[in-house]
Amino acid sequence: MFKSPKIYYFLIVIGAVVAIYANANEEQNILILIIGIIVLMFGLFKVQATIPSKREKESFVETEPSDEK
Repeated sequence: MFKSPKIYYFLIVIGAVVAIYANANEEQNILILIIGIIVLMFGLFKVQATIPSKREKESFVETEPSDEK
């Protein structure tokens, strides 16, 4: 979809602001709250996808010594 992760950070901020705004009123607007949470989660999911996974540590022992004589 988008190439730049900056857009996803922007979506996270927008989703959080919308969710907080919908929750701040005395009468909570559930639809706006759900839309804000969806935008927030979409941004988090896309940012998480851009982070590379950790590599497994390589073994320090390359070959086992043999006990055979």
